[in-house]
Amino acid sequence: MSIELITLVLFVALLIGLMLGLPIAFVMGGIGVAASIFLWGPQGLNVTVFKFYEYMRQPTLIAIPFFILTGYFLERSGIAEELYEMMYRWLGFLRGGLAIGTVLICTIFAAMTGVTAAATVTMGIIALPSMLKRNYDKTIAVGTVAGGGTLGILIPPSVLMVILGTATGVSVGKLFMGGFLSGFVLSALFVGYIVVRSKLQPQLCPKSETTFGWAEKLRSLRAIILPVLLILAILGSIFFGIATPTEASGVGAVGALACVFIHRRFSWQLLKEATTETLKLTSMVLWIIFGSVSFIAVYTGIGATELVKATILGLEFNRWFILGGMMFVLFIMGMFIDPGGIILLAAPIFGPIVKDLGFDQVWFGVLFIIMLQIGYLTPPFGYNLFYMRSVCPPSITMEDIYRSVFPFILLMIVGVVIIMIFPQIALWLPTVMLR
Repeated sequence: MSIELITLVLFVALLIGLMLGLPIAFVMGGIGVAASIFLWGPQGLNVTVFKFYEYMRQPTLIAIPFFILTGYFLERSGIAEELYEMMYRWLGFLRGGLAIGTVLICTIFAAMTGVTAAATVTMGIIALPSMLKRNYDKTIAVGTVAGGGTLGILIPPSVLMVILGTATGVSVGKLFMGGFLSGFVLSALFVGYIVVRSKLQPQLCPKSETTFGWAEKLRSLRAIILPVLLILAILGSIFFGIATPTEASGVGAVGALACVFIHRRFSWQLLKEATTETLKLTSMVLWIIFGSVSFIAVYTGIGATELVKATILGLEFNRWFILGGMMFVLFIMGMFIDPGGIILLAAPIFGPIVKDLGFDQVWFGVLFIIMLQIGYLTPPFGYNLFYMRSVCPPSITMEDIYRSVFPFILLMIVGVVIIMIFPQIALWLPTVMLR
């Protein structure tokens, strides 16, 4: 059987499994196991076992449960409520101020957690009702929370960057630093959009009628102290070479737990729920890794990745055209496939091609992650769409949610173009970091 025919069979089977609504981990894992037995007999399973063992030996994977645990602790710590109150006092008088404050809080949360769910669900519970109560247009209110929540996978620490670095061999620390300024560029685009739309359609974002004195505003700044200290502990230790990303993840988890104690939110029930949910999500990630490794082990074993690489590089197309094609493929995959699965499926194929085309792999990794961000908002299976459905009032329909995230998808695409034109946005910090 030719490589081309095997490739067609593998991907048709994958597409059918996804269309049936089966979990991607078991679809990819089942196809990988079945294909390895069909092609090489029972001994072919050794390929999957050895490949999975190779992945699991990567110490960076230890960071995944720690960053997830950090997110759960911060979600329950009360920090978000204090930050929102601070933003309300400082920005509430502006037209669109609550939406701007929501984006800024999502940015701060992103720099502390590494997952989208924490910021999206927390701000959906805190900020969304507040904006709707003050007659913000529902598309602005919902889109701000859903779009801002995606920053958690780009601004470090990012769980998906840990998986991407493990899959491609690119330094996780450099990916973290590459995502830092890039995330703030996207955050600035979101804020800019809200400001401009508030000016053009003032009825969408009313001003707050409540005003606060300077004493109240300055007193509210206490809310920023713990987040800043935690961000410096995690990212500062990586940037200055004090700790590896794996070690910094432990620092983050301990720091987040300290925040829970400081806000007097600690209970044994909270600890039980946080650790249980961390175990569940980490297990899900590992199952996706196992399924993807099984699939990729077969695909690599038949020589298909080399064939794809040779075919693409053999095309007489401009390298930017090829890069654009990769971005489009990631965009389509983001509509249907879990982000972790996309990384483990596409990164081993795209990574060598990008390197041979002469592009920086850290820079490409940042672009890759932004495309995954877009996947969190694109129907039919964008995670943040369903997170928002779980926290939105019944008056907001799924159609409203789809319509609200469309401008933020366009803004992320603009962000990808900006980082393509100005690669130093993603590359400056990685080049000056001390380790």
